[in-house]
Amino acid sequence: MFNALIARQTEGGHSIALENISLDDLPAGDVLVKIDYSTLNYKDALALTGSAPIIRNYPMVPGIDLAGIVESSADDRWQPGARVVLNGWGIGEGHSGGLAQYARVSGDWLVQLPNRISTRDAMCIGTAGYTAALCVDALVKHGVSPDDGDILVTGASGGVGSLAIALLSAAGYRVIASTGKTGEMGYFQALGATDLIDRQTLADAGKPMQKERWAGVVDAVGGNTLANACAQTRYGGAIAACGLAESPSLKTTVMPFILRGVTLYGIDSVMAPHPARESAWERLARDLDKSKLDSVIQEIGLASALDQGSDILAGKVRGRILVDVNR
Repeated sequence: MFNALIARQTEGGHSIALENISLDDLPAGDVLVKIDYSTLNYKDALALTGSAPIIRNYPMVPGIDLAGIVESSADDRWQPGARVVLNGWGIGEGHSGGLAQYARVSGDWLVQLPNRISTRDAMCIGTAGYTAALCVDALVKHGVSPDDGDILVTGASGGVGSLAIALLSAAGYRVIASTGKTGEMGYFQALGATDLIDRQTLADAGKPMQKERWAGVVDAVGGNTLANACAQTRYGGAIAACGLAESPSLKTTVMPFILRGVTLYGIDSVMAPHPARESAWERLARDLDKSKLDSVIQEIGLASALDQGSDILAGKVRGRILVDVNR
């Protein structure tokens, strides 16, 4: 028997509670992972609060991230003792997720952790950091270099934004953070940001073409902010869009794309192919200063995860929430 958060369907929606379950309660899969840590993301907050229909099957263990040790495997690629990380692939939505002490999953979904990253580090990073690395990879592959100019990071106090700043600054880029927490310059400077702008300056509808400011953008919020970022991106620049914390809408025109040659990359972390995942985790192992993780982490036990969803959705959480599922 082991502990897990279980979401169950009710007449009014669903309820979530800490329960004691057995391995027989887990869905089919060819690898059993003893989970060390999980984490909470925006999507997890939606699942915990029932604010959106994230969970597709009940009962369900939420949690779109996990890191731990392979305990048993019917997949020849994975041997007991292997250190693994799993991000996305529908866990916590259609397949039991990471907010438990064990998970049974497909071996196709696992990534071997690089030697420099512990299971704890992996969940301090989580889908947020892995997504940030995918965004940085997209800008680098596009050809955006540190000499080309400033990089804008929106939603900068969130998990994706915080870790994008750290990765970009480590790679030599000058990073400008867009945030509502403009009084916390020390936090952003510690991550590597050069300057801040108030997120409200990007939040209102603007002209489709504006003064060129950004060589590249990592956007985690969507809406008017993303539209304005497109309108302000320099000729030949690129935007990596990965979130919708402000809005899923994008009210813009084709003008930045056909007059300035701007490229908008959509970053999908859930179904990203294995090579992209491995590249992202190698970037994190190589470039991320893990001492910076401490400044973005709040560590909690499994039961405490139940109380965090509303705060995440309200924007009250800075950085990342690490969940030690074994306490």
